[in-house]
Amino acid sequence: QVQLVESGGGLVQAGGSLRLSCAASGRTFRAYGMGWFRQAPGKEREFVAAISGSGATKGYAASVQGRFTISRDYAQNTLYLQMNSLETEDTAVYYCAATTRRDYSSQSIQYGYWGQGTQVTVSS
Repeated sequence: QVQLVESGGGLVQAGGSLRLSCAASGRTFRAYGMGWFRQAPGKEREFVAAISGSGATKGYAASVQGRFTISRDYAQNTLYLQMNSLETEDTAVYYCAATTRRDYSSQSIQYGYWGQGTQVTVSS
């Protein structure tokens, strides 16, 4: 089992940057594929980015490709999401998630473990 705690959200102007962190408990961090999802008010939760257990493969939603970068630090058991060139449409609660699949998945149903979420607000 793994527990996830996100941090790093906040208020930023359009064009700015933020880095989200997700601290994972447990000794088997490498065994889990990890992902970031987000949910804006009145909208369904959507995929943002994901990374395999080994870190060798990554995937991004088309809306964030080229602006966001997902990475993971095995020494720190931490997942990151570097967000650059932020847009007002990126405003949402961002969730970190873990799947027992070692590859990555863009489907939220594949993820059995979720953090509590961190708010990201991008102002114009």
